[in-house]
Amino acid sequence: MKKLPIVAAVAGVALMAALVAYFGLDAVWHSLRAIGWVGFAAVCAIHLALIAVMGLAWRALLRGIHPWKTMWARLMRDSGAEALPLSQVGGYVLGARALSLVGVPASLATASTIVDVTLEFFAQIVYTALGLALLVRLEPETRAAAPALIGLAAAGLAGAAFVVVQRHGFALFDRMARILGRGWAERGAVGAASLHAALEAIYRRLPGLWLGSVLHLVCWVASATEVWLALQLAGEPLSFAAVLAIESLLYAIRSVAFLVPQAVGVQEGAYILVGASFGLTPDMALALSLLKRGRDLAIGLPAIAVWQAIESRRVLRRRAALVDRPADRKEAAVPPGK
Repeated sequence: MKKLPIVAAVAGVALMAALVAYFGLDAVWHSLRAIGWVGFAAVCAIHLALIAVMGLAWRALLRGIHPWKTMWARLMRDSGAEALPLSQVGGYVLGARALSLVGVPASLATASTIVDVTLEFFAQIVYTALGLALLVRLEPETRAAAPALIGLAAAGLAGAAFVVVQRHGFALFDRMARILGRGWAERGAVGAASLHAALEAIYRRLPGLWLGSVLHLVCWVASATEVWLALQLAGEPLSFAAVLAIESLLYAIRSVAFLVPQAVGVQEGAYILVGASFGLTPDMALALSLLKRGRDLAIGLPAIAVWQAIESRRVLRRRAALVDRPADRKEAAVPPGK
């Protein structure tokens, strides 16, 4: 099972390379040059602003936490998922870890990550539904509507089941822990109880849940601005509604392929297939995908470098503390005056 993401990543890279070779490297490069460095910088700036707002959506679930902490954790979540060879789940773990390193208790960091991911997922369902409605309106003859609608319904059921597990799934673990009694299950029971309590506390704050949901939906819709602007600068403009339809269906496809690190190959193929319905040329579709990957690296790699420096300092401090302890014990063992 551990080898599956690696195999999927290798297959995705091969598919991406094959698509670029098939449609022509020169054509793709020409499309990228048409967008230009100004377009690339603008896309990065818009994305950073969206990350900050998504950090505020996460902050809405917590009390007494400075917004910069959740903004930083959100940056690390996205950087881990998009700039490192990790799946989306790996990015979630990294984001929770980053939040715990800035003073948030581990159980609260984990619980808030779970709820924030849930809210973002439901906001994405609404975003996908909006994109699907636009697709049917703009392209009435499309055959993608029926399978997309089925997938949307399945995603809604999966999201509802996930919420039920969060709210009631820990009761089963609690009963098992009581039956097994003290011993090996004690630590697990304490950890589960702490996480359960944190989840319950977050779900009781309805204003925070609503605010987080609205902010996530706003970010999903606003994210289409990046591609819309890039196409404007490249001289191949599409309406914002068309771009929103493309982007919403693209990310729906990416969500299905969550086991593939960075959705390599999947994103490129989805851009070509979905974009073709709106007149987007294959070379421009590939250029947009590569533009996003460049954006993720430009933002993610520096953030990961900072995080790595923080983690390295923590490790060095722990080692220094372990080295000093034996000396302290020897000094304590020597009687006064000797």
